[in-house]
Amino acid sequence: MSDEIKITVGGSAEDDAAAFVAAWEAAEQGKAPAPSRVLSFESWEGLAHVLTGERYRLLRHIHTHPEPSVSALARALGRQYRRVHADVAVLEEAGLIDRAEGDLRATADRLQATIEL
Repeated sequence: MSDEIKITVGGSAEDDAAAFVAAWEAAEQGKAPAPSRVLSFESWEGLAHVLTGERYRLLRHIHTHPEPSVSALARALGRQYRRVHADVAVLEEAGLIDRAEGDLRATADRLQATIEL
C-alpha cells in the first residue's frame, strides 16, 4: 500500500470550495484528478481528540504488524482491552484503520498534515 491521507486543520469553507472548483474544472478538461483522501478538522483540538498519542502508537503498530483482533492488539500494545477497543472505534470512524481480510490494518502508509494558522 502506498496510499496517503491528507489531514487539514483550520481550513475555511472558501478553501474547500476552491478545491472543489479546481477538481471540477480539471474534470471538465478531461484531466482526472489524482485520487486523494482528505480528513479535515475545524481545529487543532478536533485533530488532537481523534489522533491522541496512544492512537498514533496504535496506528503505527498495525501499519507494520496487522493484528487479527482487538484483543490481540491490546496484548501486543500492553494496554487494556476496553481502551484499545474505544481507540479502534474512533480510528475506524475516521477512516484511518479498517478490518481488511479479517485483520486490523492501517488504511494508508502516510499521513500528511496541513495546519492553517
